Amino acid sequence: MHGRQRLILVAASLLPIAGCGGVSIAPEAKLPRALIRPVEAKIGYVIDGEQRNYVHSETRAGVPWKIALGAGHQKLVRQIFDAEFKEAREFPDLETARKSEGLQAIFEPRIDQYSFASAMETGGRYVAVTMRYRINVLTPEGAKFDTLTLTGYGASLVEGIGSEEPLAVASRAAMRDAASKFMTQFQGQSLAEQLAKGEKLVAAVEKPGAEAAAVTSIEAVPIRPSRRRAFQASPST
Repeated sequence: MHGRQRLILVAASLLPIAGCGGVSIAPEAKLPRALIRPVEAKIGYVIDGEQRNYVHSETRAGVPWKIALGAGHQKLVRQIFDAEFKEAREFPDLETARKSEGLQAIFEPRIDQYSFASAMETGGRYVAVTMRYRINVLTPEGAKFDTLTLTGYGASLVEGIGSEEPLAVASRAAMRDAASKFMTQFQGQSLAEQLAKGEKLVAAVEKPGAEAAAVTSIEAVPIRPSRRRAFQASPST
């Protein structure tokens, strides 16, 4: 199919979608069993109301797009932390987590940014999604200790009529990509080593005029379908 014909087909596929209220999806990623050794630590993680109900909305070329990410975010976070740590407890807010006893650290994973390129914008060939996450790492008392950032990438070829399914597929791929990066790279961080020793995180004493600690970035080359080894082997292999 020539490029012009493909663009006409994609444009035509958007007409019924625009006429019935736009594109609305709620992607949820299902991760394969992670074959990694959990960090011997007891931590808490917070998924607050804003993140549980996170929705990305925008309008392009008169077509409203609504991507409900809250449910998928909850599911993804639970899978990640349950696999990464020996004991991980979920809390609805930071205040509740701070009152819990025995925690070594509190994690606050958040969706920092969601963006996508539609089939119309890629020449009718594929849909691409980028998801940026920010994970605030706090002491058991709720003081800031560190911040981790990571970005997941996903894409899906456009096949046939309709634009909702390719976007959902690309979104799920971006979620899995981000999860894979975290699970394979986190244990190489000094933070993980400290937790594995059974230590509780303690906020550093800030000196007047001292610069803020740099944000730790967990990044890698986007994971292609043929390279999905993140959930099949230990990071040590």
